[in-house]
Amino acid sequence: MKIIFWGTRGSLPAPLNGSAVRRKLVNALVKAAGQDLDTPEKAEAFCDESLGFADWSTFGGNTSCVQVDTGGPDYLLCDLGSGVREFSLAALGRHGPAAPQTYHVLISHVHWDHIMGFPFFVPAFIPGNNIRIYSCHPKFEAAIRAQNHEPCFPVEFSALAASIEFIPLEPGVPHDIAGAKVTGMAQLHGGESFGYRIEQRGKTVVYTTDAEYKPDDTGQMDRTVAFFKDADLVIFDSMYSLAESISVKEDWGHSSNIMGVELCQMAGAKQLCLFHHEPVNDDDRIAGILAETLRFEEITRSGEPLAIRAAYDGLALDL
Repeated sequence: MKIIFWGTRGSLPAPLNGSAVRRKLVNALVKAAGQDLDTPEKAEAFCDESLGFADWSTFGGNTSCVQVDTGGPDYLLCDLGSGVREFSLAALGRHGPAAPQTYHVLISHVHWDHIMGFPFFVPAFIPGNNIRIYSCHPKFEAAIRAQNHEPCFPVEFSALAASIEFIPLEPGVPHDIAGAKVTGMAQLHGGESFGYRIEQRGKTVVYTTDAEYKPDDTGQMDRTVAFFKDADLVIFDSMYSLAESISVKEDWGHSSNIMGVELCQMAGAKQLCLFHHEPVNDDDRIAGILAETLRFEEITRSGEPLAIRAAYDGLALDL
């Protein structure tokens, strides 16, 4: 499988502003002082060798949308945050508007940051495309339809030209979707949320966002460890620091980087991807959280190392 991240922020989009770009530029110029960078090739090499990711790039600002490429002809997406617009433009660029495609979409829950991209999902406007939207959430169809309704949007849902189906899923029951086995799990989050375990050709991805974990709830912890068991990749809601998640933001329905490490270690997962970044956190802060997470994994490791990275818009992983 190949995993492509099109949106990685939580709660609302957080685009890079001019002041942040300026800070990156000033920082890079200071670090480049005295360097011979008179060609693009030398400048590229300097970025790769002497600057950190947060110095020359950005984790991005779009909300949740992750593509799971199973190698088949159909597309499989997790959530319809603002990142789905970028995905749809890339898909149209690949196939052109005249070649119908089938898009399968798993919806974790219906808070706006996870469905707000649908009105701008270009394939929905094109005849011949098939869009199949799945969720364990009882109100997913009503929520998605409501976005395309006046006075919120000028194009009514009934005017969309693609064939669009809504398919309810039952948690704990495996379903065959886009050539993969998909199983949902209920999560602790206001208004209900569901994670998805996606298995195909011996590889497993767990997509779990907008979920809070209570260490004292052994039943919940055991269920989660079983759900994560031996996953090749866990895409994890790490919106808060550990201190935030157990104090001022307890019961807000999100988790921490530290909890992600602990659950993955208990489950024997191979890779953890920090996801659903707090919109207040800038690139330097997210890079700092990643560094803290790597150090925590190192000092708590008891077996095979857990690979850890922070998701960013445009990240592509091969499993």
